[in-house]
Amino acid sequence: MNASNVDAARRAFQAAPERVEGVAAWLGRELAGQPARWLIEPTRADWQELDFAVRAWADSGRPLAEIDPTSFRVPRLATRLREARRHLLDGVGFFLLRGFDVGRYSLPEAAIAYLGVGSHLGSFRSQNARGHLLGHVTDVGRDINDPGTRYYQTNRGLEFHTDSCDVVGLLCLQGARSGGESRLVSSVSIYNRIRATRPELCEALFLPFPTDRRGEVPAGMDPWFDMPVFHWFENRLTTIYVGQYIRSAQALFERAPRLSAAQFEAIDLVDSIANDPALSLVMDFQPGDMQFLHNHQLLHAREDFVDWPQPERRRHLLRLWLSPDDARPLPPVFALRYGELTPGARGGIITPDTVDLTFAISP
Repeated sequence: MNASNVDAARRAFQAAPERVEGVAAWLGRELAGQPARWLIEPTRADWQELDFAVRAWADSGRPLAEIDPTSFRVPRLATRLREARRHLLDGVGFFLLRGFDVGRYSLPEAAIAYLGVGSHLGSFRSQNARGHLLGHVTDVGRDINDPGTRYYQTNRGLEFHTDSCDVVGLLCLQGARSGGESRLVSSVSIYNRIRATRPELCEALFLPFPTDRRGEVPAGMDPWFDMPVFHWFENRLTTIYVGQYIRSAQALFERAPRLSAAQFEAIDLVDSIANDPALSLVMDFQPGDMQFLHNHQLLHAREDFVDWPQPERRRHLLRLWLSPDDARPLPPVFALRYGELTPGARGGIITPDTVDLTFAISP
């Protein structure tokens, strides 16, 4: 690690508070008993309004790319979503929308409904090198040992991590036979514990960590990006972390800077604290649930799952990556991963192989 990186990490660590206070520093054992802080159950009239908008859009034949808050009008539900957006960006950092009767809709119709809801939270961002704005989280039989495979394409558990966007959303179309629970943890609470108990490792987390791009490499970039885990910027703690891909970068790329013993110990500690049952919140998806998460202030994970043998019953979630136009400012180093830094137009994955931005309706 060069001296300039060490000096920059030390300055960033010293600028950050010893403890970050506020509603973002939640504990899972507390929130589990306070669903009113994160569970939103729209009324029958709200869902009827959404149903009318979906049917009208499907009948119009208009392309999905034209869905936005002005074209997809749901005034009653939009009022609820505006309030939820504030909790998402400035509150606990997530919410679950429950009650959408997904079984009443075809897959294209469910996609319209989901995109319509998501458009009221941010602009759509590309999730892979193919430019897909609507992602499919399902086991497609890919081998995780293939460097181009991402964990959401398998039935393997995902360790606690962030996605490469401001907000990630998931719509559950079909649950697994067993397993696959969603787990959330406040990265602010992780920071607070590490800062209080292992400050020297907290400082190490302000150093750059090479992180594997999993074969989705923008023009002129390395197959990894160098990024600290913790950032103190504009009086906010912002976190970006994918421990599995930090470790794979060390294994796959000889040219990637080598991590120090302290950095390895630090990411092991992040994983250990994230998995503390007192800190994390477990959420079991029901069909129709829409979950939205603010990546900058929490990490999310998924348990291993066992699928149904019938193809039509296999676990299937739709995913959105979103960029709100009122999102927080990000430090300049995020440009290595997010491309541009303008709220509403940042995040996602664009590579030389990206032909066009599109909505894939099937996996």
